[in-house]
Amino acid sequence: MPWTREDMAQRAAAELKDGFYVNLGIGIPTLVSNYIPEGIDVQLQSENGMLGMGPFPYEGDEDPDLINAGKQTVTELPTSSYFSSADSFAMIRGGHIDLAVLGAMQVAENGDLANWMIPGKMVKGMGGAMDLVHGAKKVIVLMEHVARDGSFKIVDECSLPYTGKGVVQRIITDLCVLDITAGGLVLVELAPGVTEDEVRAKTQPPVKVR
Repeated sequence: MPWTREDMAQRAAAELKDGFYVNLGIGIPTLVSNYIPEGIDVQLQSENGMLGMGPFPYEGDEDPDLINAGKQTVTELPTSSYFSSADSFAMIRGGHIDLAVLGAMQVAENGDLANWMIPGKMVKGMGGAMDLVHGAKKVIVLMEHVARDGSFKIVDECSLPYTGKGVVQRIITDLCVLDITAGGLVLVELAPGVTEDEVRAKTQPPVKVR
C-alpha cells in the first residue's frame, strides 16, 4: 500500500546526513523533523530566523513564541539560535544549506519546480522557496504523487508558475522515490505493494528502472 504522510516523512529523513544544515518546507516536509535518525547531528533552519529546531511539541507543550516559517509551533534544542530573517536568507543565498525538502504542485522530468502559487487563488506570498531552490546544495521534493483530482503532479512540463528551473534532484511521493537525471526519471524505490506499472500510470513522463 502507498506510504502515509508519516511514512513519506520518515523516508525523506533517511536522506539526512550528519552535519547537514536543512530547511524543511511547509506541508509534509515539516514532519521530517520528527524522524531524524538517531546518532546524527542535523541543524534545521527556518526562514523566519531560527536554527536548531526540534520535533513538533506534544499537545499542551506548545510555545506560541516558537514557530517555523509556516507558523506552526516547534520546539527548540539546547543549541538553538535566533536571528533576523535577513540573516536567515543570507544563509540560504550564501549556499550554507545542504538540503532543502520542499512540497510541490508540479515537478517536471527535467527538475523544473512549481510550488508557490495557482493562478486565480489567493497567495500570501512566495515565501523562501525561490531562494532555497537556488541556494541549497540539494533539493528534494516531498509530495503526494497525484493531485486530489487525480491529475499528474509529475509532468512533462510545468503549467503553473515556476519556482525554479532544473533545481530538483529527487522526488519522494506516497508511491515511490524517483531521481531526476539527464536521461529522465529513474525509479529508485517503491512503496510496499506499489507496482512499477502503477507509478508509470500516474506519472506523465516516462519512468526508467535502474
